[in-house]
Amino acid sequence: MVESTFSENRHLFSLPSLKKHALGGSFLILVVLFIGFLFYTTLSWMWDDQRLPLSKIVLQGDLTYVSASDVQHAFSQLEHIGTFMSQDIDVLQDSLEALPWVSVVSIRKQWPDTIKVFLTEHQAAAIWNGNMLLNENGDVFNGDIGQLEGDRVKLYGPQDSSQEVIAKWRQITPLINSVGLSVTSLVLNERRAWQIILDNGIRLELGKDSLDERVERFISLYNELGDKANRVSYIDLRYDTGAAVGWFPEQELEESTDD
Repeated sequence: MVESTFSENRHLFSLPSLKKHALGGSFLILVVLFIGFLFYTTLSWMWDDQRLPLSKIVLQGDLTYVSASDVQHAFSQLEHIGTFMSQDIDVLQDSLEALPWVSVVSIRKQWPDTIKVFLTEHQAAAIWNGNMLLNENGDVFNGDIGQLEGDRVKLYGPQDSSQEVIAKWRQITPLINSVGLSVTSLVLNERRAWQIILDNGIRLELGKDSLDERVERFISLYNELGDKANRVSYIDLRYDTGAAVGWFPEQELEESTDD
């Protein structure tokens, strides 16, 4: 009899506890559902094309050849520019990297409607094969040669030889400068032979081998020529020793002097 009473009492006291836990669990589920609903509606609002459109561009960088209108035009070529949340930065970056003169692009979004663009331009060290440009690293890039401020050396060479040619130009330049001259053009032809045009019009044929020694030989010869140097058309240094000198005709020199 005592055992039966104890069992009934335990059953009676457990009912309110179950109800309390059930209510607590239901409340927790409602809270989670409500938070989920708020999160979903907020994301839906933010990803809506009619909400938070990217409408402002801030352009930064020490720029000479790239303008704000160039950036705007590049973006206008995209099929669609999304919202602050939906727009892929990589797409914007790719569109600007295709612009002439652009070397490095950094883009970030600023809440709620702004794109911040930082650009670094290529620094043109030389004109390459007549219609392209080389930066300081010898990389070929597309830029309007007519926009260049100041003169640039003209370098020529086969495909994929730009870094070799610009390195050779930098190596030779101090030697040529030592006699008061400068290189206006350096050519590496398809046969891998080198040719230099100097600012006084003299053409140097250097061939394929021993370039440093042949340039040094030219410097010695040039110093010996003295005033006769203005009559020289070309100097062929493609010999183990010595050089062949080509002279302008006297008549041609007189006509040039009269002009």
